[in-house]
Amino acid sequence: MSARARRTARPRHVRIVGPGRAGTSLALALTNAGWDVAPMLGRADDPTDAAADVDLLVLATPDDEIRTVARAVRPDDTTVVAHLSGASGLDVLAPHERRAAVHPLVALPTPEVGAKRLVGGWFAVAGDPMSDEVVAALGGRSFTVDDADRATYHAAAVIASNHLVALMGQVERLADEVGVPFEAYLDLATATLANVAVLGPGAALTGPAARGDESTIRRHLRALRADERRAYRGMVDAARRLATEHAGRTRKGAQ
Repeated sequence: MSARARRTARPRHVRIVGPGRAGTSLALALTNAGWDVAPMLGRADDPTDAAADVDLLVLATPDDEIRTVARAVRPDDTTVVAHLSGASGLDVLAPHERRAAVHPLVALPTPEVGAKRLVGGWFAVAGDPMSDEVVAALGGRSFTVDDADRATYHAAAVIASNHLVALMGQVERLADEVGVPFEAYLDLATATLANVAVLGPGAALTGPAARGDESTIRRHLRALRADERRAYRGMVDAARRLATEHAGRTRKGAQ
């Protein structure tokens, strides 16, 4: 990041609309970073003058409310209006001239935990350079995502975080059925992610789909309850695809 992005002449003044987990996490983190954070606005508050007397107005509302709230705010040419959405582009912030997007690629389960995880985290940014100042204030790392790519980018984020949690929920259910401690599977999952970090997904893949052991897969499906099979089949298909792609890359590299 540029020295300009890391350095400001005075503490930035920011107001946040939306006191949910994301908005409150950001408010706590920026306050700890020395920014002047105004009292947050909620659903019962009139946002008309929310852009007045601040450098940055953050709309930390649900995605389908951003456009409505942005239109309700009286534009101020000196204020940057930003959202925290991963899937939305800058168009939803019309009619404001200075627009930005700052999506934290961080799980924010509670405001307190979220505020800590924002420090040093990854952020998808777009629009006004004020987004770089936010990332710099939090000691984070950023990358730019164009509006046309934001839905795909956010889908990947959902898979990496939300879908992973849902899969571990299935693991917990099956572990309970056979009386195996869930913590044992958590250790397995943690080690597997460590393998992915070192080797990449393709090389880290093990198990029956990776080795073409279809008889074991059929045995698993017979053992699972009907309501657990769909998710298993979907992930087996994904594992087969990954194994095939990795084998193709390996053969190509050997040529």
